[in-house]
Amino acid sequence: MAQYSQKGIVFLALLAAMAFFAYIVFFHGEVFFLLLKNLLLIALLVTFFVLVWKSDILKLKDYERAVIFRFGKLHRVGGPGWAIVLPFIETYSYVDLRTKTLDVERQAAITKDLIEVKLDAVIYLKVRKDNQSVINSVLEVEDFQTAARTFVVASIRDIVGGMELAEVISKIDKINQQLQVDLASIASEWGVRVIAVQIKDLEIPETVLNAMHEEKAAVQQKLARIEKAKATKAEIDAVKEASQDLSDRTLNYYYIKALEEMSKGKSTKLIFPLQFSTLAQSISSRLGGVPKEKPSELLSTALEKRISKAVKKAKKEK
Repeated sequence: MAQYSQKGIVFLALLAAMAFFAYIVFFHGEVFFLLLKNLLLIALLVTFFVLVWKSDILKLKDYERAVIFRFGKLHRVGGPGWAIVLPFIETYSYVDLRTKTLDVERQAAITKDLIEVKLDAVIYLKVRKDNQSVINSVLEVEDFQTAARTFVVASIRDIVGGMELAEVISKIDKINQQLQVDLASIASEWGVRVIAVQIKDLEIPETVLNAMHEEKAAVQQKLARIEKAKATKAEIDAVKEASQDLSDRTLNYYYIKALEEMSKGKSTKLIFPLQFSTLAQSISSRLGGVPKEKPSELLSTALEKRISKAVKKAKKEK
C-alpha cells in the first residue's frame, strides 16, 4: 500500500508541474522564453568551466612527447611545449625520448660443450624523435623496455648454446655485436634505436675454472721443457762444432788438465773412462817408444807420475 501511495504522490507532483508549465507558456510566454534563454546561457557557462577544470593541460619538455587519442583513435602527437587534452573525449600516452639503461638479470645458459655459464647484460636504447617513431613506440608494442629485455634473454641462450666455452670467453665482443644486431632488427618496428648491448659479467663454474688453470700450467711447463731441450741441443751442437776444429793433441791436453782438476777434489779415487785407452794410445805414438797395443803400460809410465804428483799436492794443501 505504501508503494502505491508514493507513486500517487509522484504522479500528482508531475501533473502539477505540467499545469504550471502550461500556465507560464499560455499566459506569460515572454517570461518563459527569457527564463529558458538564461538557463541555456548558464548551462553553457557551467559546461565551459567544467571542461576547463577537467582538461589535462600538459607542459612537455624537449625530450617528452604525448600521443593523443580522440575517442580511442590516434589524433596527434603533442609536444614539446603546451598540449591540451580534452576531457571525456581524449586520452594520451606519455613517451620519454631519453636513452634508457635496461639491466638484464643474470641468466644461465648451456654451451655447446655442455658447460653451464651465467651471464648478465645491459641494454642501451631510445625512442627516435620523429613523430612516426613516437607513435610506433605506443601502437606497435605494449612496453618496449620489457620486450627488449625478454628478447635479449632468449638471444643470449641461443647464441651461447651454439658456441663452446672457449669461444664464449674469447668472443664476448662478437656476442655483444650479434645481440645488438638481432635486437635492432625488431626494435626498428617499434620506433626504437638500439645503441648498444653489452655482456657485463661471465660466471664460469669453479671446477671448470680450476681445470682450465691446470691445463694452462701444464702447457706452460711443456713449453718450458721444450725450450730447455732446445737450449741444451744448441749448446751441444756448439761444442761439437767447436771441437771439430781442434787437433787430437789439443783434445788430449784438455783431457789431462781435466784429470788434474778432478784430482784436486776431496775424493782420493779417480775413475778413468773408456776413452782413456785412446788417450794412452795417442800419447804412446807421440812418445814413439811405447807400442800401441799396450796402452796400460803407457798409462803407468807416462801419466802415473804426473797424476800421482797432482794427488799428493792436493793432499798436502788439505
